[in-house]
Amino acid sequence: MNRQVNRYINREISWLEFNERVLQEADDTNVPLIERVRFLGIFSNNLDEFYRVRYATVKRIAVSNDSGKTIYRDVTAKNLLKEISTKAIKLQEQSFKILNKVVVELEKEKIFFVNENTMMKYQKKFISSYFSDIISPSLGIIVLDKIKKMPKFEDNLSFILVKMKNKYDQSQHAILHFPKNLKRFIQLPSNDDNDYVVMVDDIIRYYLKKIFKIFRPKQISAHMIKISRDAELEFDDDISKSYLEKISESLLDRYSGNPVRFVYDSEMSKETLDFIISKMSIDVENDSIVPGGKYHNRSDYMNFPSLGRKNLIYDDLIPLKISGLNLNKGIFKKIAEKDFLLHTPYQKFLYIINFLIEASIDPKVKKIFITIYRLSKLSKVASALINAARNGKKVFVLIELQARFDESANIKYAKEMQSHGIKISYGSQNLKVHSKICVVERKQENGIDKYGFISTGNLNESTAKVYTDMTLFTSNNQILDEVKSVFNFFDANYKKYNFKNLFISPINTATRLKKLIKNEIKNAKKGEPAWIKIKINNITNRNMIKALYDASRNGVKIELIVRGVCCLIPGIKKMSESIKGISIVDRFLEHTRFMIFCDGGNNKTYISSADWMTRNLDNRVEVTCPIFDKEIKDEIMDVFKIYWNDNVKSRFINSPKINSYKKNKNPVYRSQSEVYKYYQEKN
Repeated sequence: MNRQVNRYINREISWLEFNERVLQEADDTNVPLIERVRFLGIFSNNLDEFYRVRYATVKRIAVSNDSGKTIYRDVTAKNLLKEISTKAIKLQEQSFKILNKVVVELEKEKIFFVNENTMMKYQKKFISSYFSDIISPSLGIIVLDKIKKMPKFEDNLSFILVKMKNKYDQSQHAILHFPKNLKRFIQLPSNDDNDYVVMVDDIIRYYLKKIFKIFRPKQISAHMIKISRDAELEFDDDISKSYLEKISESLLDRYSGNPVRFVYDSEMSKETLDFIISKMSIDVENDSIVPGGKYHNRSDYMNFPSLGRKNLIYDDLIPLKISGLNLNKGIFKKIAEKDFLLHTPYQKFLYIINFLIEASIDPKVKKIFITIYRLSKLSKVASALINAARNGKKVFVLIELQARFDESANIKYAKEMQSHGIKISYGSQNLKVHSKICVVERKQENGIDKYGFISTGNLNESTAKVYTDMTLFTSNNQILDEVKSVFNFFDANYKKYNFKNLFISPINTATRLKKLIKNEIKNAKKGEPAWIKIKINNITNRNMIKALYDASRNGVKIELIVRGVCCLIPGIKKMSESIKGISIVDRFLEHTRFMIFCDGGNNKTYISSADWMTRNLDNRVEVTCPIFDKEIKDEIMDVFKIYWNDNVKSRFINSPKINSYKKNKNPVYRSQSEVYKYYQEKN
């Protein structure tokens, strides 16, 4: 795909280039060694989700009656599938090479992988007990030869395909599968200075003849396979069913979704491969069939154990306090005086928890309104809301049931909160609620005061440790009156709402953003300073890209920091000459979304839950919030400058040399470390 001719990069190809940046972290010798192993797991997990969602979408078009339909006007669906498969296989091969290098480095650090053939005698005693007590009771075994239809397996698991031959040279096949909660890496006893790790797969291989003893196999072999299915939820038109029922039934259907990728051990015989492809109804023309190594579910490497080796993992980062906001004193009182910005994981997510806990016990608080997209497994957010309901507060929770791969957890939380008297509502089938907002109404003698927050990220204690996000705490009625109107919109989205300060998708976000861009163009034409600074996760919407191209042609200087997919091509003469773009991939997942527009020196600043993608602008409920407090505006500008000056983890996006690092002669400047130092100095 010629980047110098096209005006846009294909979305799926751009996503694969983002995942290549993740793979670069695994290959970076400056990254602690065990963290490099985990980055290999993140790379693999990302790729799994890509196949279940994006590849599956393209495949649906490719196999439809309209198979010649183009994707983004530049390539047919079938050709795009081929291009994706070629690039993905190349990245997979690269990841295998990196893993081999990492294994050598681990051995230099006296960390060794052992397998079914290299276990030592004293380790086998430990393995025997571990297999009998933990692994064996968890195994599922399906004998394949005589069943006509494959059973429904949970998506994206790895399976061991076993081939047996008896004394009459007759073949039998079986599948072994084991649950996700079974630890993949087992640390073995050691009688020397080394650490030994075995994968649960190899323990199973060691006991194959014991597992299948009733078949009395003369020969037995085992190879891993993995299948990814289309993760799109399908809804029926039965109006008698509730939205909750439809989501629940769709989740069950996901187990039998169409295959989109099949990964197999390249050492497997052709006869065995043909057998399983036929048995699993793999479409050899349109599914991605990928030869792999001995192990496939490498997303498990995300949980590779630390083994007590602190020198091989990232140093602990202790979240900081927000300057001027004491966790041991009332939060509402301080927020009534001024706005505060929380920037996780550099600062404590505990501020959000304490805000909700204070609301749950304050006698003057009467109502709490909040949206929920993803929660942690043991959520203190949910606990605080339940406690508020127990204390007689009226709690209104909008929980999104279509938060991909968290649907089951959200259904569970919705039922639990509802059982405690919380009023639960859901997004609609065609309008996913992705905003992260909260309003608390507190009764005073002279009326109702409002306190609340607007966030770029999920209310999830677990991800808050590794995702960067910003949350604005405020009592400003200009903002909170409109946030309250968003909750009214959930109940009656057919009514007309007038949002003067907030940008609300799908109502006015794109229109308001384009207006800000046009204002910069107007100022540039007058010879006044005109620039735009954007930090975002993804930018794919063509109309927004066209608006930025138009701004560039008119002399507006644009700086883009895009973590993931970017369909815009910076630096092209007469098209995007004044646009520069970088991407930062490092220890923390960059998730903050904010924008700064020069506006003649006023520096209009916004934080947002929305990426510049069609789904976020037109098909979701998103909130983009202005920052009025000058100190916070200055803080966000400072943070942008820190990121922009990164010369360690910053890569040029969509440049002639894909994912080349932004290097210069300045002193080493790693943005995530520098942001932490910035907040240390503020305290």
